[in-house]
Amino acid sequence: MEIQEYYQNNAIYCGVYKYVRGLIRGFCPANLEKLFLEENVGGFDLLFRTIFGILAILALAAGIVKRSPWKWIVALVAFTGLYSSILRHCTPYAIPGISTAKKKRA
Repeated sequence: MEIQEYYQNNAIYCGVYKYVRGLIRGFCPANLEKLFLEENVGGFDLLFRTIFGILAILALAAGIVKRSPWKWIVALVAFTGLYSSILRHCTPYAIPGISTAKKKRA
């Protein structure tokens, strides 16, 4: 009886523990290649990132963005957009397992 009461009283804790343990297991070194190198950007998302990256670079080159903090934000948008579209990888997409790329046929 004591064991059953323990698990009933700690059911939420056990569920959270299993969830966190599963997340940690997802980031083990064996999965780092998948986390950082797998292609997960494609289609409209790829086009969207490329266009916004190019527009941000053009805005910086044309001097449209005048204030210094905004220049850094626009430069970050440009770098992130072009970097993720060239590599076809987005690490924030990889963490929850989102992919907009077409799956390769084996």
